[in-house]
Amino acid sequence: MAWKDTMLYSILGFKCPYCHEGDFFVSHPYDLKHTGDTHDTCPKCHGRFNIEPGFYYGAMYVSYAIGVAAMVTVWVATAVLFPEMSPTALVISILTTLILGSPLFYALSKIIWANIFFKYKRPAGPTPVVSKEQR
Repeated sequence: MAWKDTMLYSILGFKCPYCHEGDFFVSHPYDLKHTGDTHDTCPKCHGRFNIEPGFYYGAMYVSYAIGVAAMVTVWVATAVLFPEMSPTALVISILTTLILGSPLFYALSKIIWANIFFKYKRPAGPTPVVSKEQR
């Protein structure tokens, strides 16, 4: 299995869950005017991203999990690296991480949600034969 055939490639590259080639979002996550805006269809394979109204509401649960993971990561990192940090500074560092990361977390939650429900369709064509020398 090639790296490009994995869900992780689609998620980290913000690529189409169907073909892993076209862009999923209109712009990058930190373009605040278009944060979270998806194309209606894939520019390459024309797969539909908005299959029904309210489809991406379930991505809120994924976003919540990402936010909790970020908070725990910051808390553990500050506890290990800065053990004398005051509770106020800890709260400020966690809130700063959540505020600055929220556009990225929102985009990640939508692409993860889409990859759960949209299945990758490997491009048609002959399967390449790999010899022992190429492995």
